[in-house]
Amino acid sequence: MSSKLINSSKLINGKEIGNAIRTSIQAEVNALQEQGITPGLAVILVGEDPASQKYVSNKQKSCAKLGIYSELIKLPAETTEQDLLAQIEKLNGEEAIDGILVQLPLPKHINEDAVIAAIAPEKDVDGFHPISVGKMILGQETFLPCTPHGVMKMLEYSNVDIRGKHAVIVGRSHIVGVPMGQLLLQKDATVTYAHSKTPDLAAITKQADILVVATGRAKMIKKEHVKEGAVIIDVGINVDENGKLCGDVDFDDVLDTVSQITPVPGGVGPMTITMLLENTVQSAKQKLS
Repeated sequence: MSSKLINSSKLINGKEIGNAIRTSIQAEVNALQEQGITPGLAVILVGEDPASQKYVSNKQKSCAKLGIYSELIKLPAETTEQDLLAQIEKLNGEEAIDGILVQLPLPKHINEDAVIAAIAPEKDVDGFHPISVGKMILGQETFLPCTPHGVMKMLEYSNVDIRGKHAVIVGRSHIVGVPMGQLLLQKDATVTYAHSKTPDLAAITKQADILVVATGRAKMIKKEHVKEGAVIIDVGINVDENGKLCGDVDFDDVLDTVSQITPVPGGVGPMTITMLLENTVQSAKQKLS
């Protein structure tokens, strides 16, 4: 990331926004604890993937800071699908657990769809269960997937007007791209999806007032892809040729063109964990009704 950053008012700072939201989450946790309820999150980690281990460690630290009970279940990479499903079934029935998260990706011999579907929808704090996804598309109350939900909060906190704007999503994963477009659509954006098979990508992205990039390809979006004054949300996290973390957007190349942009790191990443904490607390609040 560039030294231009230091004086830039263009940054959408996910760390700052996340901390502001966590302050209100903390108040909710305190209120629940006064009524004898401690929100609880169970995280299942299968195998030894270093990136997954780091994500899980960050989630646990965040839970501890807010007084949310967290339980880590580490399983070896050779764990069978049947054993993993049995573990989920056990957690579905545990009173102390309000949210269940299975860290993805899973080893290749395990069917991710079957695992996600096994989580009780009322504990699906990742927002990936088919019931959660269906409710989201219908605009009904449900747990929203954490990264797209976090992006919506960032746009809201940064006073980005979504109504009537052209939003382009580059990427079509079920975790980010697809739900991202749906949430923007519900806020009255005109939404276009682009992906690896889109011919002349720049012709599409250059129309975007709001450009969300989630491809996992380092610095693929350059100045020629970006409309003057666009808002860019960079969901990617990659390692560049110098071994430094970078996004899917070439930050230095586009900085002078955009009106607002998320940095990597310190942009979308902190928001994903913040929304996971919020979903867990919302799940715990269901015990009051």
